[in-house]
Amino acid sequence: MERLLTTEEVAELLRIDPVTVRRLVTRGELIAYRIAGEYRFTPAGVKDFVENQRVVVSMGTGPNHPYARFTERARKVLSLANEEAYRFNHDGVGTEHVLLAIMSEWEGVGARVLNRLEVQPSEVRKQIETLHPAGKQPVGDSQLVMTQQGKASIELAVQEARSLGHHYIGTEHLLLGLLREEESLAGQVLLKSGVTLEKARELVKQVLAEDQKTSKPESEQRVES
Repeated sequence: MERLLTTEEVAELLRIDPVTVRRLVTRGELIAYRIAGEYRFTPAGVKDFVENQRVVVSMGTGPNHPYARFTERARKVLSLANEEAYRFNHDGVGTEHVLLAIMSEWEGVGARVLNRLEVQPSEVRKQIETLHPAGKQPVGDSQLVMTQQGKASIELAVQEARSLGHHYIGTEHLLLGLLREEESLAGQVLLKSGVTLEKARELVKQVLAEDQKTSKPESEQRVES
């Protein structure tokens, strides 16, 4: 019989917090067994949950997995973007949610680049709330999908990583992907904040070079499976 997983282990696999795991169980979206007052999960049940989600949440299953080259922080950003969309009661995970998630992961290269460009998270959130107000009806996690522009920005992020000669996709590449998808809501907000693709690219190179001298770069923080 397969070893059952704890709430904390499932949270680590899904790159979300234990509270969110319990919320998914309460809503009936994730199957759990109650043993000695604690939730326990089968690996197969968790795998089914991931496959049923139409948002970008990765368990990092091998080198051929679409998100296997994403850093731990980049994966966390995509998971946080889903949470942002849910919080806004939006029925899709868009570029605006990815941008908010990048800025909330403040130790990531993407957030640090925006910080150096003096982009204020509170102002960005205010602009997004104005351009895409929160919906009136709550939307379940299982209904969320990545918007076309959101998908396009991720594809562009992969292209940016390739053009920079990187064998991983980090938060910095997600940011550059948003800037290249300039017609998107995030692209518009960034441009209005004075952030251009050229400026961001140069700062990405600068920050990574500094990290290389002082500590492990974000590329070394990817969790191998």
